[in-house]
Amino acid sequence: MSRASKTPTGMNTEAIVIWVAIVSVVALVSTLCVSVQVGAWWNGTSAPVPYNPFDQVFGVLGGDIPWTPVHTLTMVLQWLLILGLLVLALTYRRGGKKVDRSASHMGTGEDLEKLTEKGAREKAERLGVTGSPGVPIGRTVHSRKMLYGSWEDMHVDIWGPRTGKTTSRAIPAILAAPGSVLVTSNKRDVVDATRGVRETSGDVWVFDPQGIALEEPTWWWNPLSYVTDEVKAAKLAGHFVAGSRDADAQTDAFFDGSAQDLLAGLILAAALDERSILQVYTWLTRPHDDEAVGILSRHGYELVADNVSGVVNSPEKQRGGVYGTAIQMVSCLMSRQIAPWITPRKGDGPDPRRHFDPREFLAGKSTLYSLSKEGKGSAGPLVTALTVAVVEAAEELATTQKGGRLATPLLGVLDEAANVCRWNDLPALYSHYGSRGIVLMTILQSWSQGVDVWGQSGMRKLWSASNIKMYGGGVSEVEFLNELSQLIGDHEVERASISSGRQSGRSVSWQVDTERTMDVAALGAMPPGRAVVIASGTPPTLVETVPWMSGPMKEAVIASLERYEP
Repeated sequence: MSRASKTPTGMNTEAIVIWVAIVSVVALVSTLCVSVQVGAWWNGTSAPVPYNPFDQVFGVLGGDIPWTPVHTLTMVLQWLLILGLLVLALTYRRGGKKVDRSASHMGTGEDLEKLTEKGAREKAERLGVTGSPGVPIGRTVHSRKMLYGSWEDMHVDIWGPRTGKTTSRAIPAILAAPGSVLVTSNKRDVVDATRGVRETSGDVWVFDPQGIALEEPTWWWNPLSYVTDEVKAAKLAGHFVAGSRDADAQTDAFFDGSAQDLLAGLILAAALDERSILQVYTWLTRPHDDEAVGILSRHGYELVADNVSGVVNSPEKQRGGVYGTAIQMVSCLMSRQIAPWITPRKGDGPDPRRHFDPREFLAGKSTLYSLSKEGKGSAGPLVTALTVAVVEAAEELATTQKGGRLATPLLGVLDEAANVCRWNDLPALYSHYGSRGIVLMTILQSWSQGVDVWGQSGMRKLWSASNIKMYGGGVSEVEFLNELSQLIGDHEVERASISSGRQSGRSVSWQVDTERTMDVAALGAMPPGRAVVIASGTPPTLVETVPWMSGPMKEAVIASLERYEP
C-alpha cells in the first residue's frame, strides 16, 4: 500500500511534524544556554560554565549547575520574545493576500533590475530625461521594490471596473511626467486630482464639449486645422466613423465605404476654403449641392472632386443612402453644446479666445484633458481627432530633434480608450511611438473592449507591441485569463510520497511536479491592490499597486481636489 500525505505547499504532514520538533528542541536548548550564561554573570559564579551546549543542559538537569530565579526570569523573557515574534509573523501572513503566495514563483531580484528605480534612472539618463525615473508601475510583493516603466516603454493596462486603475495608474503616471501630458477620460476625477499639480509646470487645457467637468469653452480648437491634404482628411473622416457606431452595429460594404469617402472629400473641401467643420454637416443635408466639388477642383484635387461629384449625381436612391449614412457619422456636430469648442464665436472681429495649436502645446510642459461620454451624439470622434493631432505633431517634432525622439517625452494616458478614443491605427503605430519619445498608456476594462474597437488581430497586435502589460484584476473573460495564466507559466513543486508494506517496511520517495503559478480562478479573483506585470525581457511579476494616496505628492493632489472637485 502507498499513500501521499501533502500540504498546500507540497510538503507532507509527517515532514512538517519532524521539522517542528527539531526547531522546538533547538529553541529550547538555545534559550536554556542563554539563561545559564546570564545567570552565571548575574550571580557572579566563579565556576566556569561549560562551552558545550549539551554539557550545560545536562549540568542543569543533573544539579551540577544551580538554577536560580534569575535563570527562570531570563528563560521566560526569551520565550515571551519568541512567542511575540511568532504572533507578529502569523499576523503579517494573515494580513497578506492569498494571491501573494504566487509572488515567490514569479519575477524577483536581478530579473527585475531594469525596472527598479536605479535601473529606470540609468535608462532615463541615457535618454537625456531628467526629473523622473519613469512611469510608476507598483511595488513587488516579494522584494518590496518599486518598479517603473522607462521613458520609451509603451503600456497596455486591463483593469476591471472599480479596481483602482485611475488612482493607482493614471494619476501616478500623470504626476510623474517630466513634460507635456495628454489625457482622455469619460470622468472628471482624473482632472480634479491632477490639474492643480500640472498647473505649476505649464498651461492646462480641458476639452469638455459634453460638460463632464462643467468646464466653460474659454478656448477652442478647429478640427480642420489638422487637415492639410486628402490623407489627413481621410484620417479625420475615419475618426468620425469609428466613434459614431456601436461595436456590434451592422455595416454595409458599399454605403459605409462610399459615405466615408464622401465625408473625407467634404472635410477636405471645407478645410481648403477655410470654412468651419459645421459646413460639412450643412453640405450633407443638401445632397444636390455641388459647391464642394468646385472648391476641390480649384485647389487641384481633381480625383477627390470627381468622387464627390459622382455621389452628388448618382441615382436618387443610391445618393440618399450614401448621404444618409455619412450624416449619421457626423451626428455629434448637431449638438449646440459641442459647437463652441470647435468653431469660432460669431461677431465683429476675430474670436478673442485662445485657439489650441498642438505645436505650441508641445513647446512647453502643458496638459490636455479630453473628456467625452459614450453613446449616441458622443464627442468621442472629436476627442480622438484632437488626440491624434497632438500625437502626430509630436512625431513631426521628434524628427527634428536628436536621435529622432523628443528630448522631453510626451506622456499620453488614454483612459477609457475603447469608449472615448477609438483610434483605428493605434495598434499599427504603437511600437513606433516608443522610439520617438511618445509614451502611451492605453487603459481598457477588458480584452473584449479592445476587440470591439480593433478586432481580434488588432488587439493582439496592440498587446504584443506594448513593453509593459498590466492586469489589475476584475475581469472574468476565461479565454484572456487563460492566455495570461500561460504567460505567467508554471513552477516546480517537490512532493513526498510515503509507502509502507509488510515486507518492505516504510519508505519515502520524492518527486518533482509542475504546477500553474496563477490559474484562471486566481486571476479572476485577484483582489484590489494587486496586479500582474509582464514587461519585455523580464519574467511576469506580482506587484502591490501604489495609489496616489501612498505617493510623495499626496498633499498636492489633495489640494487640487479641494480646489476643483465639486
